[in-house]
Amino acid sequence: MEQKNTLGVIGGLGPIATAHFMELIIRMTEAATDQEHLDMIIYNCPSIPDRTSYILDQTRPNPLPEMIRVGNALARQGAKLIAIPCMTAHYFHRELTRYIEAPIVHAIHETAVHLKKHGISRAGIMATDGTIRSKLFQQELERHGIEAVIPGPEGQKCVMSVIYDDIKANKPADMDKFCLASRDLRAQGAQAIILGCTELSLVKRDYPIGAGYLDAMEVLAQTCVIRCGGKLKEEYQELISK
Repeated sequence: MEQKNTLGVIGGLGPIATAHFMELIIRMTEAATDQEHLDMIIYNCPSIPDRTSYILDQTRPNPLPEMIRVGNALARQGAKLIAIPCMTAHYFHRELTRYIEAPIVHAIHETAVHLKKHGISRAGIMATDGTIRSKLFQQELERHGIEAVIPGPEGQKCVMSVIYDDIKANKPADMDKFCLASRDLRAQGAQAIILGCTELSLVKRDYPIGAGYLDAMEVLAQTCVIRCGGKLKEEYQELISK
């Protein structure tokens, strides 16, 4: 059997999204036996300070030191590749790669690559205020020749409410708010909408949201399966919902 690399996961950002990420890795892997799945080390650390709070107000607790500590703990335990199932945490990607002794997948870069590969030239972004204001997706999409569109103020308020008031609070998603933000982005010409927060992945899992969405956490999981030496199931080659 071909040797696979162990995947380390900086988890807890938030906890339910981390559990879903592990499920995605397992579901995406072509495996007839337990032994054909990836080895994973998950460090679930929900006590890491909120990423959006810090990005918007840098007098708030900084999550970076704890993420570095957790990442290096994973590397010491044998992780050869690290995933962070939190898109806002990618604000710290450059510093994390500098101080953590294992490579870290850049989920936002991989999302832009996937969109480009499938002919998308204009993409909408649903993400936290921190991710939107730091332009993490916008800059990466631009580098790949893709025009980015973001919700207006009311649409963005709806996205944040679904993420924080609903999913992070372990409540059902308010799909009226989700659909309002989606309509805003479609009206601006978005050919596909990026679910750019891991809590929004849970909306896709639990509700029939329709065609034209790309879940950045699914892209992260797909990339991890491939880079760790697993065999990706055929149905997960193309991730934009039909």
